[in-house]
Amino acid sequence: MEIRSLGLEGVLEIVPKRHGDARGFFMETYNAGRFAQAGIDLLFVQDNHSYSAAAGVLRGLHYQLAPRAQDKLLRVIHGSILDVAIDIRRNSKSFGKWVALEVSAEKGNQILVPKGFAHGFVTLVPDTEVLYKVTDTYSPEHDRSIRFDDPAIGIEWPSLPGGFQLSDKDLRAPFLADAEVFA
Repeated sequence: MEIRSLGLEGVLEIVPKRHGDARGFFMETYNAGRFAQAGIDLLFVQDNHSYSAAAGVLRGLHYQLAPRAQDKLLRVIHGSILDVAIDIRRNSKSFGKWVALEVSAEKGNQILVPKGFAHGFVTLVPDTEVLYKVTDTYSPEHDRSIRFDDPAIGIEWPSLPGGFQLSDKDLRAPFLADAEVFA
């Protein structure tokens, strides 16, 4: 397993080792002991699975506030996404900064997004499926969003034919300046 920082504290790319032959491949995507040895000591309590039929489905930017904040370990089992994490810890030196990573079934890579970050992704190809583990269950009372196109953040989303498809919730999300974030 390879682990590399993406430049913001705690946001990591994790690339499990693939063992392949003529039949296909096997890879261990999560092992609590190995993750702990690498300094990632998290207790995941819920798995989520999303399917997007079209390229350009944009989900995010989502997060949950304390005490129900979530760390997320995300991977793609079919297709490809551009995954984005934004530091929303108001007292952080990197507040409002973002990183992006292409996560795909072909690459077999994963992204770890820690508490204190908003998260979102856009599908790059049709029929994309995303699996992710979280360290707390969904809590509607703590669920928050930030606008994906907030100019103060300046995320460089890819230009896709047909533009983006967003939920009403994501279209109504506040800008970072107006959002309830972490201290």
